Amino acid sequence: MTELPQPPNQPPTPSGYGHLPGPPQQGYGFPPQGENPYAQQPAYPPQPPTVPQQVAAPGGPGPGPGAAPKKKTVLLIAASVASVLVLGGVGYVAFSGDDKDPKPVAQEPTDAKPSASPSVDKGDGNGNGKGSEIPTDLNEGRKPGEDKALWLKTAKMEGPGAGIPAKGLWVVGDTVVKTVDKSVIGYGVSDGKEKWKIDLRTEICGLTGQTSPDGRTVMVVKNADGSSCNQMKLIDLKTGKEGWTKELVMEGPFNAADSTRVTLSGDTFALAWTGGQSAHRLSTGDKLFSDAGPEGCKPMTYAAGNNKMIAVALCLDADRTIEIQDADPNTGRKTWSYRLPKGYQVNAVYSVSPTVIDAGNRDTKERAILVLDEKGQKRNTLSGEGNFLVNCGGYGSSEGLQYCGNSVVDADTAYLASGDKSTGSEIVAFDLGTGKVKWRAKAGDKKALIPLDAANGQLTAYRASPVGEPGEIVSFPADGGAPKTLLKLPSGTSARIESSFLTSQSAAYADGRFFLSTTRLLGENKDEKLLMAFGK
Repeated sequence: MTELPQPPNQPPTPSGYGHLPGPPQQGYGFPPQGENPYAQQPAYPPQPPTVPQQVAAPGGPGPGPGAAPKKKTVLLIAASVASVLVLGGVGYVAFSGDDKDPKPVAQEPTDAKPSASPSVDKGDGNGNGKGSEIPTDLNEGRKPGEDKALWLKTAKMEGPGAGIPAKGLWVVGDTVVKTVDKSVIGYGVSDGKEKWKIDLRTEICGLTGQTSPDGRTVMVVKNADGSSCNQMKLIDLKTGKEGWTKELVMEGPFNAADSTRVTLSGDTFALAWTGGQSAHRLSTGDKLFSDAGPEGCKPMTYAAGNNKMIAVALCLDADRTIEIQDADPNTGRKTWSYRLPKGYQVNAVYSVSPTVIDAGNRDTKERAILVLDEKGQKRNTLSGEGNFLVNCGGYGSSEGLQYCGNSVVDADTAYLASGDKSTGSEIVAFDLGTGKVKWRAKAGDKKALIPLDAANGQLTAYRASPVGEPGEIVSFPADGGAPKTLLKLPSGTSARIESSFLTSQSAAYADGRFFLSTTRLLGENKDEKLLMAFGK
């Protein structure tokens, strides 16, 4: 990464030069892009030699921050505020990977519609659906000392060539929650039995991995005729009950959208769509503020967490510069702002508090990871060798800039995944106070390391193994020494199923259990693996 040039009206930057090379980024400030239905298809541990890989390209948050509209796979790691390990407190983490799918899907979705409700195997929790090729014994071939596969859920649906979305994964108390097409389903964490199901009856076009401390979240769905993503819904993920439903009145140059980005903190949630944004009260859905005016630096999207919010704003000057602003969660009022240098765009918001921003220059292709203090002044930029991976959806994507990079951040350390291709072959820990490398941890031969959570100086990560071999959940001490194994996933049948999630995967670790799920079904009216749980 490079040191940012001095932006206008900013205090002098600390001395020092960092080298954090990365691919060209496309973030906020670029012309809007259409959403790529595969921009958030996860991909994962080292791929088989027969499957080519690519460098995590445009976007770190844009698909990990602003990615170009090309087919890409990513590992999504979702978690709830209340009970799941998450980056910066709550949210998604994305792990970029290869763009190969099991079947050709580059064409636009056809007019065919997915079935109104997924036919999900309820069974006895072991995923052995009728007529399914899913094995009966998930732990066949498990070796001594290895932990267990607890259960597996499958889904059997028919849909268009582009497949059927199954984004979102939350763990709230004793329930793990998954979206499948137009439904939201809650399963018991210990046995996988279905506890509740909400049929929303229309496409889910906006959601967040964040929840309130009591397990509530907001989803945005399309209206009855499917013309706009403008119906806001409060969902209680603990009870499976719908709360209020309100129409999102879209201000600005557009009054319709195909997707809406969602972020949440405290009793405020913010929405952004192409051409507009607004913030609302979580408890009621009432609008708190918006800024659709044509003057100054107009917020384009918000990032939230730890009861704080920041805005990424486009300034209507000759250079179309980008400004980072703090935002009062109740009024939107800013008390500080940081203007990026000419040509720099925001690729990712790794953390809101502390504020850690990934920025890239659209012309020179330089990239910097910037740390701001509580007054919006620059503390430093991170400095260290590595190809740091980031993979977000970018402007116009439903994922936006937050919680989609290969990173986690705690109070004083940023943990970034680095790799030669699209998988993290090591994790590098940076001191936010100095910007310097604290320690590095290698994944090991043909393995990948994906950060899951960091707290009190300790990092929890998923160490994924080559296809057909079991992975593990590990915890690194504050000094970056030898990791402790928290879960050793089982060999044999379970490991083959674990690997089968690699083309479209989301994951969560909570209370000693590890959950893997798909983010898209092929929709070929065959049993497909949806969600799997591991534990002691």
